[in-house]
Amino acid sequence: HRHQFRDGVVHSFDGSIDELRILLSLDLYIGINGCSLRTKENLEAVKEIPLERIMLETDSPWCEIKPTHAGYSFVKTVLPVKKKPDKFEWGQGVKGRCEPWMMRQVLEVAAAVKGVEEDTLARHAHFNACRVFKL
Repeated sequence: HRHQFRDGVVHSFDGSIDELRILLSLDLYIGINGCSLRTKENLEAVKEIPLERIMLETDSPWCEIKPTHAGYSFVKTVLPVKKKPDKFEWGQGVKGRCEPWMMRQVLEVAAAVKGVEEDTLARHAHFNACRVFKL
Protein backbone atom coordinates (compact mmCIF):
# COMPACT_ATOMS: atom_id res chain seq x y z
CA HIS A 1 0.00 0.00 0.00
CA ARG A 2 3.04 2.30 0.00
CA HIS A 3 1.90 3.91 -3.26
CA GLN A 4 -1.29 5.14 -1.56
CA PHE A 5 0.37 7.86 0.55
CA ARG A 6 3.07 10.48 0.05
CA ASP A 7 4.80 10.29 3.45
CA GLY A 8 4.64 7.93 6.40
CA VAL A 9 6.20 7.52 9.82
CA VAL A 10 7.13 4.22 11.44
CA HIS A 11 6.00 4.96 14.99
CA SER A 12 8.12 3.86 17.97
CA PHE A 13 10.71 2.00 15.93
CA ASP A 14 12.65 -0.55 17.96
CA GLY A 15 13.73 -2.93 15.24
CA SER A 16 17.00 -4.20 13.84
CA ILE A 17 19.31 -2.55 11.34
CA ASP A 18 18.01 -4.94 8.66
CA GLU A 19 14.41 -3.93 9.42
CA LEU A 20 15.46 -0.28 9.37
CA ARG A 21 16.98 -0.66 5.91
CA ILE A 22 13.77 -2.20 4.57
CA LEU A 23 11.69 0.66 5.97
CA LEU A 24 14.09 3.27 4.61
CA SER A 25 13.93 1.61 1.18
CA LEU A 26 10.20 2.38 1.29
CA ASP A 27 11.13 6.06 1.80
CA LEU A 28 9.49 6.18 5.24
CA TYR A 29 10.40 8.36 8.20
CA ILE A 30 11.51 6.61 11.39
CA GLY A 31 10.07 7.74 14.73
CA ILE A 32 12.06 7.02 17.87
CA ASN A 33 11.22 7.41 21.56
CA GLY A 34 12.37 5.89 24.86
CA CYS A 35 11.26 2.42 23.75
CA SER A 36 13.59 2.79 20.77
CA LEU A 37 16.57 3.24 23.09
CA ARG A 38 16.30 0.14 25.30
CA THR A 39 19.03 -2.13 24.00
CA LYS A 40 22.50 -1.87 22.53
CA GLU A 41 21.07 -3.21 19.26
CA ASN A 42 18.42 -0.45 19.30
CA LEU A 43 21.15 2.16 19.67
CA GLU A 44 23.06 0.68 16.73
CA ALA A 45 19.93 0.96 14.59
CA VAL A 46 19.29 4.57 15.71
CA LYS A 47 22.85 5.42 14.71
CA GLU A 48 21.98 4.34 11.14
CA ILE A 49 18.83 6.46 10.74
CA PRO A 50 19.62 9.27 8.28
CA LEU A 51 18.99 12.76 9.66
CA GLU A 52 16.67 13.35 6.70
CA ARG A 53 14.40 10.51 7.90
CA ILE A 54 14.41 10.77 11.71
CA MET A 55 11.45 11.81 13.86
CA LEU A 56 11.52 12.25 17.65
CA GLU A 57 8.56 11.08 19.76
CA THR A 58 7.55 10.76 23.38
CA ASP A 59 4.64 8.31 22.94
CA SER A 60 3.36 9.89 26.14
CA PRO A 61 2.34 8.52 28.61
CA TRP A 62 4.39 5.42 27.68
CA CYS A 63 7.96 4.79 26.59
CA GLU A 64 10.07 6.89 28.93
CA ILE A 65 13.82 6.25 28.99
CA LYS A 66 14.37 4.10 32.07
CA PRO A 67 17.64 3.63 33.98
CA THR A 68 17.72 0.03 32.70
CA HIS A 69 17.78 1.19 29.05
CA ALA A 70 21.05 1.14 27.14
CA GLY A 71 20.52 4.78 26.13
CA TYR A 72 20.04 6.05 29.67
CA SER A 73 23.74 6.81 30.14
CA PHE A 74 23.37 9.60 27.53
CA VAL A 75 20.50 11.36 29.34
CA LYS A 76 21.51 14.78 30.67
CA THR A 77 18.18 16.37 31.59
CA VAL A 78 16.36 14.96 34.61
CA LEU A 79 13.53 16.55 36.58
CA PRO A 80 12.33 15.54 40.02
CA VAL A 81 9.29 13.27 39.96
CA LYS A 82 6.38 12.61 42.30
CA LYS A 83 4.96 9.15 42.90
CA LYS A 84 1.29 10.17 43.06
CA PRO A 85 0.59 13.75 42.08
CA ASP A 86 -2.56 15.41 43.39
CA LYS A 87 -2.27 18.19 40.84
CA PHE A 88 0.07 19.57 38.24
CA GLU A 89 3.20 21.13 39.65
CA TRP A 90 5.53 23.09 37.37
CA GLY A 91 8.98 21.54 37.07
CA GLN A 92 7.95 18.10 38.39
CA GLY A 93 7.22 14.95 36.49
CA VAL A 94 5.17 11.93 37.43
CA LYS A 95 7.05 8.71 38.23
CA GLY A 96 6.49 6.05 35.59
CA ARG A 97 4.86 8.38 33.08
CA CYS A 98 6.49 9.68 29.92
CA GLU A 99 5.71 13.36 29.51
CA PRO A 100 6.29 15.85 26.68
CA TRP A 101 9.35 17.40 28.38
CA MET A 102 11.06 14.02 28.01
CA MET A 103 11.38 14.69 24.28
CA ARG A 104 14.56 16.47 25.37
CA GLN A 105 15.93 13.17 26.69
CA VAL A 106 15.17 11.38 23.41
CA LEU A 107 17.04 14.18 21.61
CA GLU A 108 20.02 13.92 23.99
CA VAL A 109 20.37 10.16 23.58
CA ALA A 110 19.81 10.10 19.82
CA ALA A 111 22.29 12.94 19.21
CA ALA A 112 24.94 11.26 21.36
CA VAL A 113 24.47 7.89 19.66
CA LYS A 114 24.58 9.46 16.20
CA GLY A 115 27.56 11.64 17.07
CA VAL A 116 25.87 14.92 16.08
CA GLU A 117 25.12 18.13 17.92
CA GLU A 118 21.72 18.25 19.61
CA ASP A 119 20.71 21.40 17.73
CA THR A 120 21.56 19.74 14.40
CA LEU A 121 19.38 16.73 15.18
CA ALA A 122 16.60 18.98 16.53
CA ARG A 123 16.58 21.06 13.31
CA HIS A 124 16.38 17.97 11.14
CA ALA A 125 13.62 16.39 13.23
CA HIS A 126 11.67 19.66 13.19
CA PHE A 127 12.02 20.02 9.42
CA ASN A 128 10.97 16.39 8.91
CA ALA A 129 7.88 16.82 11.10
CA CYS A 130 6.91 20.02 9.27
CA ARG A 131 7.24 18.27 5.93
CA VAL A 132 5.32 15.13 6.86
CA PHE A 133 2.53 16.85 8.80
CA LYS A 134 2.43 19.92 6.55
CA LEU A 135 3.07 22.32 9.43
